[in-house]
Amino acid sequence: MIHPRNILISPIITEKSGNQLQAQNSYSFKVSINANKIEIKHAIERIFAVKVVAVNTIRYMGKPKRLGKYSGKRPDWKKAIVTLREGDKIADFEA
Repeated sequence: MIHPRNILISPIITEKSGNQLQAQNSYSFKVSINANKIEIKHAIERIFAVKVVAVNTIRYMGKPKRLGKYSGKRPDWKKAIVTLREGDKIADFEA
């Protein structure tokens, strides 16, 4: 099993995730591309000591980029939107 700190890469804090999602008791994270919903749920529950109700994942494909004659690609990444039980909160997201 993957260690929970290796599954969660970073929180995603934007206007949408800060206002609209937190009103629905949901939080967004950048997660490992190989992690599945069950691993993400267990990682959130172990790290933040909360109860997860639902996990939705989105895979983003990296965009092609150029710098002069050199071309490359940004890396692929995965985002998870985690919904918590009513009354649970993650204190690090509160502003």
